[in-house]
Amino acid sequence: MSPLELFAAALGVIAVWLTVKQNVWCWPIGLLMVLMYSWIFFEVKLYSDMLLQVVYAVLQLYGWWQWTRGGGQQQGRAVSRLGARAMALSLALGAAGSLALGYLMATYTDAAAPWLDAALTGFSLVAQVWMAQKRLQCWPLWLTLDVIFVGLFVSKELYLTAGLYGLFCLLALQGWLAWRRAPELARAEPAGA
Repeated sequence: MSPLELFAAALGVIAVWLTVKQNVWCWPIGLLMVLMYSWIFFEVKLYSDMLLQVVYAVLQLYGWWQWTRGGGQQQGRAVSRLGARAMALSLALGAAGSLALGYLMATYTDAAAPWLDAALTGFSLVAQVWMAQKRLQCWPLWLTLDVIFVGLFVSKELYLTAGLYGLFCLLALQGWLAWRRAPELARAEPAGA
């Protein structure tokens, strides 16, 4: 465990907790965290995770914009449900991205866990976009992914990061419960896009 991993993990807890609370500061704090984790994952040869962190940096900016200026009246997004067709399309894109990235990592790099790492990356991107759009379904997907991430990080002896993702599991459950009670969700119809 390095001081960088310790600091990045602390920022991760703060960022996800702020996300659960729908506090816009989750995005700049998350941006700093993902930039740190891109280096950490490079050092342990989890290249798909490293690339994921770089994409997360862009998605942190997208989420920040969505939460402050997105939505129908440019006043920020409200919690909503994703429609079945849009959800299926997103998951299919996550699967396609996972297969393509897994092939590239297995064929052209010395990645430690090319297929698993790629699958977690592909579906994490889906979850991150859903979170930026305040889609309720982001939380069950995050919970599933975080459980698998814990096992991957334990196998790479990133114990602090594994513990962080274990905490993320609890925060994902808390986020799902909190966002389900959001007043705007009770008034809204399922979103199609």
